[in-house]
Amino acid sequence: MASPSKPTAAGRVLAILDTFTDRHDSQTLSSIARRSGLTLPTTHRLVGELTAWGALHRQPDGEYTIGLKVLELGSLAGHRLRLKQLAHPYLHGLHHATNTNIHLSVSVQQDVLYLESMLAPGGAPVTSRFGGRWPMHATATGRVLLAALSPEELDDLLRQPLAAYSPHTDTDPNRLRQLLAEVRQRGVAVAYDQIALGVIALAAPIVGPHGHPVASVGITAPKDRFTPHQLIPPLVSTAQKISRALNGPEEALPEDSLRTA
Repeated sequence: MASPSKPTAAGRVLAILDTFTDRHDSQTLSSIARRSGLTLPTTHRLVGELTAWGALHRQPDGEYTIGLKVLELGSLAGHRLRLKQLAHPYLHGLHHATNTNIHLSVSVQQDVLYLESMLAPGGAPVTSRFGGRWPMHATATGRVLLAALSPEELDDLLRQPLAAYSPHTDTDPNRLRQLLAEVRQRGVAVAYDQIALGVIALAAPIVGPHGHPVASVGITAPKDRFTPHQLIPPLVSTAQKISRALNGPEEALPEDSLRTA
């Protein structure tokens, strides 16, 4: 049996893959070694094997990116892809109605993962894309999902170091507990300046068949142009429509859902 303090072979491979994020999508070998906590020789060997298999791709400049094999495996996550496909027309309607950035997110460990991201010209300056990730505590979409955790699960997450991305990012566990209580009471999350200054972020839950949030719909917008009063009604309506569609029979979406949210 392997020692608890020594990572297994699988653990070392996963540590390498886990170094690739939305903000580190192209890396040198030394960067991968440093961020994975592995020695350079071990990293060189494992990165070579992952590249040969197709999990990583070596670019002409010598840096590495995620390879097509990982994307192929990711496409097998059928339930999340069904959610993305099902939600798309409703998200498009919300995007068209508000002219803001729209996001569909699910939780992955301490992060939210974007299944869909629709950006508006001149919208909020927050980097997001399909497959991108941000920490849950710093996003409205993440806070909606955090608010649904059990007290034990929430305590475990809030014990971890919480990064700040702007001078206003909430990282104090007690402050976050208070904010999450407000999310539970209101049914929506509203956050200001958490990742970028001048940005308002809002989110509402998508509820699964057992009444538990399985994803969230989010809006990010310049806070000098929008207020919660303007954005919450269409946001909540969109989340409710997606929830009903998700929990109903699998059938063709109505034509008018392509135009309205």
